[in-house]
Amino acid sequence: MKTFLYFVLFMFLAAVVILLAAMLGDLGAWYFAWLIGTAMIVLVAAAGAALLDTQEEQAAGRSGPAPPRPL
Repeated sequence: MKTFLYFVLFMFLAAVVILLAAMLGDLGAWYFAWLIGTAMIVLVAAAGAALLDTQEEQAAGRSGPAPPRPL
């Protein structure tokens, strides 16, 4: 049943995408590039933030999160 629901969901999404492509016409490629570019810049920014945090931890002499304090 789960597979069938996934199939129905993806068929609905495909119909929406086809409808949008027909409405947008020549602008469809521009919107697609804009969406992909926005997603890529967000991912690059997140990766840069993770690398910066790791570099700051290593510079402070820590190899991971601080150990818990005893009660």
